[in-house]
Amino acid sequence: MSLLKDYYELAKPERTYANIMTAGAGFLLASRWHINWALLVYLLVGTSLVIGSACVVNNYIDREIDKKMARTKKRPLAVGRIPLWNAITYAVILGVVGFGILALYVNWLVVAMGVIAYIDYVVLYGIAKRKSTYGTIVGSVSGSMSMAAGYVAVSGRIDGAAVLLFAIMTLWQMPHFYSIAMYRLKDYTAAGIPVLPSKIGMRNTKIRIILYIIAFMVASMLLTAFGYANDIYFTIAAAVSVYWLWQGLQTFEAAKDEPWARKMFFTSLTVLTVLCLGIAIGSI
Repeated sequence: MSLLKDYYELAKPERTYANIMTAGAGFLLASRWHINWALLVYLLVGTSLVIGSACVVNNYIDREIDKKMARTKKRPLAVGRIPLWNAITYAVILGVVGFGILALYVNWLVVAMGVIAYIDYVVLYGIAKRKSTYGTIVGSVSGSMSMAAGYVAVSGRIDGAAVLLFAIMTLWQMPHFYSIAMYRLKDYTAAGIPVLPSKIGMRNTKIRIILYIIAFMVASMLLTAFGYANDIYFTIAAAVSVYWLWQGLQTFEAAKDEPWARKMFFTSLTVLTVLCLGIAIGSI
């Protein structure tokens, strides 16, 4: 049972769940609730397997780094509970089956988006995060793809809505991951990973977070401005964006940096969940 749990954790399920939620939101926006249930299942299963494969490879590549960080030092590959060859085999199986499902039952444009996201996360982000604070920006490409891919699974094309969904997710990710970098700074420093707070300081990182939240607010409202979502979505997006901004500003000066960042991180998760619900409701 513990072995199954190790393989389950190796695929980073929390990352998969978040991407599945955003892919589903994009799917509903494009389908306007005229749901092809088989297509939705194929999209979610295929996407889950592809993301799981990329996460396993990422765990393989980062196993030495993971040993140096408190939050990752007990991961299966970091402690050697799963043989390296088994992990690679597992990743290949997940990837082949996942991409196969997307190719056979969804569409090739979604497959192409998945390949781009896979290469970005495994290769480009894997290199960039070791060398530059821009690793977060590089890695945002893979994290932003799922919502747009969910939309493209239905529409079969990349249009203004797909671009906006990608932009919204990118702008959400930056404050989300900068918040992690702030309250996990000691971990990243111990592992030798350069993150923004180590380069420009905590206060300047907090300012960046606030600016990205404002940009996220504007981008999220454009879905309604351009006619892709209804006024109910606009109200939800505006309310949750303002709430996120208010959470950041109310204790910007008074709070200690790490507790502030932790609060902003958990708030970002709430924002994403509510936004996806808003997109689903705004698609009716």
